[in-house]
Amino acid sequence: MKQIEGGICAVRGVSAYGIKPGKMGIAVIRAEGPAAGVFTRNKVVAAPVTLSKGVVDTQHRLSAVIANSGNANAFTGDDGFLDAMEMTQALSQELGIDAKTIAVASTGVIGRRLDVSYIKEHLPEVLKGLDSSPECSRAAAKAIMTTDKALKECAVELDCGVRIGAIAKGSGMIEPNMGTMLCFAYTDAKVPADVLDAALRIAVDKTFNMVVVDGDTSTNDMVLFTSTCKSGIKPCMECLDDFEEGLIYVFTDLAKKMAKDGEGATKLIEARVTGAKTHKDAKLTAKAIVRSPLVKSAIFGKDPNWGRVVAAAGYSGAELEQERLSLSFSGGEEEVELVRSGEISTASDLALLKKIMANDEIIIKLDLAMGNESATAWGCDLTYDYVKINAEYTT
Repeated sequence: MKQIEGGICAVRGVSAYGIKPGKMGIAVIRAEGPAAGVFTRNKVVAAPVTLSKGVVDTQHRLSAVIANSGNANAFTGDDGFLDAMEMTQALSQELGIDAKTIAVASTGVIGRRLDVSYIKEHLPEVLKGLDSSPECSRAAAKAIMTTDKALKECAVELDCGVRIGAIAKGSGMIEPNMGTMLCFAYTDAKVPADVLDAALRIAVDKTFNMVVVDGDTSTNDMVLFTSTCKSGIKPCMECLDDFEEGLIYVFTDLAKKMAKDGEGATKLIEARVTGAKTHKDAKLTAKAIVRSPLVKSAIFGKDPNWGRVVAAAGYSGAELEQERLSLSFSGGEEEVELVRSGEISTASDLALLKKIMANDEIIIKLDLAMGNESATAWGCDLTYDYVKINAEYTT
């Protein structure tokens, strides 16, 4: 497997484009084939999620996606659902495709009526730019950004020649189960919808569902995975593991980019938990660490207050015994042991620890010594700018 350029447009059979002249962005992705999706677990569900989930669940395929930023079209009642339908119908008429196979996605402010006339007015401009160049993938990725500062895309080519690519947005209101995140993923492998669905759920569980920026679950979260089948390559049973790993690689790259681009963030936090009794315990512990406001604040202040890490592990709900815990902080190549088997390390290199805490990426390693299960979660520090951004979001 190798990482390649081009984002979603690296995948055969995908064309895309997007514009964002102001706060309102519009993106269209044209790619036809079997499809699967996972959606927010928030009980307040945005209209585009309801519509797109219905499309995926009934058709098991997609021919296009239309997405907008600047307005979530959430908590907008029946009018919101009609607005989402109007978006799909407008694209259907322009491209000559069945509206029942078009997914729609929205992100932005909750509780405000969507200006569909604006979308319809600018849709021809988007479709005029529709193409399969790397620039077109980036244009689509930029169009769906809200408070994101960094564009998020990734693509790989597997050893068998199959390609997988995805674009995503996500910066705040993120604790996926999933967070305000959208992701549109594509492959040119010749696989049916049920294979896509199985791989998607495994990959999302290991990646997007392990990201915490602020602990809030959005109303609009959506990951769609479509196969164009254009490579003509049908992975054999042995190759399906490689297919799954390729998708996990792409989603891991995007998940880390989301965490690093968290609203106001200055540091990426990676929590690696090993030695858990169950996989559930490992996940609970890892996510508790990156969710903790005290841990996040300490990382922002470059303060090695590791007691907050073990406290978070202790209330996570995972089974653990404090006399078994081992903890270290790492900056990648360099690492400082803080606790070994429940005992505070007296040989910690404080100068090195201070250097590590100044890094842009901090790796927290916690061994529970209760079993053989492990999990990794990603988050970011909690900064003054996070409060400022969200205090002024609509004003």
